[in-house]
Amino acid sequence: MQIITRSLVERLLPMPACIAAVRGAMIATSRGEAELPIRQFMPVPGDRGKMAIMPGAITDPDCFGIKLVCKYERPPGDPLGTHVGMVLLFDSVRGVPLAMIEGSSLTGIRTAAASGLATDLLARTDARKLAIVGSGEQAMRHIAAMTAVRPIEHVAVWSRDPQRTRGFAKAAADRYQLAVEPAHSVGDAVAGADIICTTTSAKTPVLFGRDLEPGQHVNLVGSAIPTAAEVDAEAVRRASYFVDYLPAAQAAAGELLKAIDAGEVTIDHVRGEIGQVAAGVLEGRAAGDEITIYKSLGIAAQDLAAAYEVWRRAAEVGLGHAIELMD
Repeated sequence: MQIITRSLVERLLPMPACIAAVRGAMIATSRGEAELPIRQFMPVPGDRGKMAIMPGAITDPDCFGIKLVCKYERPPGDPLGTHVGMVLLFDSVRGVPLAMIEGSSLTGIRTAAASGLATDLLARTDARKLAIVGSGEQAMRHIAAMTAVRPIEHVAVWSRDPQRTRGFAKAAADRYQLAVEPAHSVGDAVAGADIICTTTSAKTPVLFGRDLEPGQHVNLVGSAIPTAAEVDAEAVRRASYFVDYLPAAQAAAGELLKAIDAGEVTIDHVRGEIGQVAAGVLEGRAAGDEITIYKSLGIAAQDLAAAYEVWRRAAEVGLGHAIELMD
């Protein structure tokens, strides 16, 4: 079994490769070729944090495993971040462990890669302007994902902390050699944008239906529990709404569930899963002026596909730390 650390994950999983791996995982998921129990959350005694438990199995690549992620609130800039965990990857043929892979970096890359896939399938082909709502790790990684699938020329960013927003804009401009400008409000950030990514920890909407313009594509990334929502019911109603995995969306897509509770939409408002679009069995964007939303909750199939790609690449070049569990 290989132990693969954070630095190796960052080295071995470039964004285009992860988008390709996620594409295969989402197609398999929508074809029913994956076992994906709904994630479970276990609170840590003393209200110190919680652990997410995400098991799953896929057939291509033929593997199964589990991701364990602990979420603890830490100050901005803490090197540990808010999520620390690992993916345990098993070979389905022999039923033996292949690798234990650092989970926070893998999750960070695959989450942005899932949005990259959705954007490639749903955004207008002439999209050039990006708006980022948020200024954390996923905000930065989403610029990498968006530039992997569209020739982005300009990025506007907004978050609640103006000083942090300015620092993020400078760091992103230096990193990606793009024009990245801080915005004074969410409305200013998304005005004229072709693609919008919300990557916040907000529990209540930060983006509203009145802010959306014809032709925009929106990736909703930050909230993954039924009680939180980054956009309001009007935004959900105005958009063609796609999800990563329908059973998960029915359980935890807060924006959708709140819009249903408000009587704005029904569950039939969901156009389908992004894997169906990737497989060519469901139409994505139907018109240039259509507003599309992709709701990303994250599923174990994405983790397993990304983890397998890391393990495969590590094995090819002899990287990782080998241990023998059955000695």
